[in-house]
Amino acid sequence: MNFLAHLGALVLGLLSEIGRIGLFTWDALTRGALPPYYLRQILSQMLRIGYNSLPVVGLTAFFTGGALALQIYVGGSRFNAENLVSSIVALGITRELGPVLAGLMVAGRVSAAIAAELGTMRVTEQIDALVTLSTNPMKYLVSPRLIAAVITMPLLVLVADTIGIMGGYIVGTRSLGFNSGAYLKTTVDFLQFDDVSSGLIKSAVFGFFIALMGCYHGFNSRGGAQGVGRATTNAVVSASILILASNYVMTSVFFSN
Repeated sequence: MNFLAHLGALVLGLLSEIGRIGLFTWDALTRGALPPYYLRQILSQMLRIGYNSLPVVGLTAFFTGGALALQIYVGGSRFNAENLVSSIVALGITRELGPVLAGLMVAGRVSAAIAAELGTMRVTEQIDALVTLSTNPMKYLVSPRLIAAVITMPLLVLVADTIGIMGGYIVGTRSLGFNSGAYLKTTVDFLQFDDVSSGLIKSAVFGFFIALMGCYHGFNSRGGAQGVGRATTNAVVSASILILASNYVMTSVFFSN
């Protein structure tokens, strides 16, 4: 009986949390659609979310592309399919690994930063001070971060796709002995617009979840420094789970045929 009561409490708590996130999202979206628009805030967040994340995203994509080329070559050599390295690397990076790994890297960096920043503002009553100044905190703090993340994540993924494919190209031509021109030609010929566009759509959704989870957990932080740390952890974990779950859903929709 205690087990059932505990399970029921967990389910009710989960449903309540989903409801609170839904209301938070609706409030942020509706307020963000109305003027005034804080363009300076949006541009500032685009710089922090996008440009400052380039090094970690670029390094992750480069080494992932190189490792993927090695793995495909070793696996393909078992049934004489080594010539598929370039095409599979391009598909794997643009469809899945580019968006997902970039999303997870940005989630670890940006969701944590947003949650820590807003959580600190909450526990030090800076958010309450905005209300006394007749500034809506949802519109001033949350909406610009959501907009900036949705805009910058596809740009980051474009960079990640390019660097990841180049990582596979360098390993393929320098270590595995592929002809440089043939490798590039196969990559260009095999890739289709849908392969790239599906990854960009995914990345925009991932960017929304990354900013949303950081804002939600930071905005609702309680309990001083310990509460800020808890909000930071929850933001990264929940954003990562949403990225992986939504990636499966979107993959099944885009490539079901």
